[in-house]
Amino acid sequence: MKVVLLSGSKVGSKTRTAMDYTKKAITEKYPDAQTTLIDLAEYDVEFSDGRNYLEYESDTGYVTKTIMEADAIIIGTPIFQASIPATLKNIFDLLPVNAFQDKVVSMIVTAGSSKHYLIAENQLKPILGYMKAQIVQTYVFVEEQDFHRMEITNDDVLFRIDRLVEDTVVLTETYTKIREEKEASYGF
Repeated sequence: MKVVLLSGSKVGSKTRTAMDYTKKAITEKYPDAQTTLIDLAEYDVEFSDGRNYLEYESDTGYVTKTIMEADAIIIGTPIFQASIPATLKNIFDLLPVNAFQDKVVSMIVTAGSSKHYLIAENQLKPILGYMKAQIVQTYVFVEEQDFHRMEITNDDVLFRIDRLVEDTVVLTETYTKIREEKEASYGF
């Protein structure tokens, strides 16, 4: 199983901190999973210009192709100005409309206040649904107060991340098994 963790911002440290913990949780509990963390702060991704994602090279090509080859994606995003960052939206724009078909996608959202709790519901889930994702319905929302010195200090948040990892892997395995059985029934 290929799992891609996408840290969807070029600035800040909280989302990356949450994604580092998530990667650690996956590698400890599911050592056979091939896990890749893509932090958009570490890549020079071009703006989408309408080309097919396969036509992009360098960092843009690597990021888009890695996402397209994933079985599961865990998206980490901060909330800026009551919205997802443009860097994350650009990734969605670079991919085809059915990019997440047959993929399980889950979310970790970091924000400065609880006022931004529904941004994932109102902005991120509709985009993922449009792109055909099998969305893990619960997501982890992490507030400013849950961090101290680049560490998550709230045990409940750590528990919820562990549960999100488990839900993502179990759903991915389940959907994969269902698809394989369905395809085998065609007999060709």
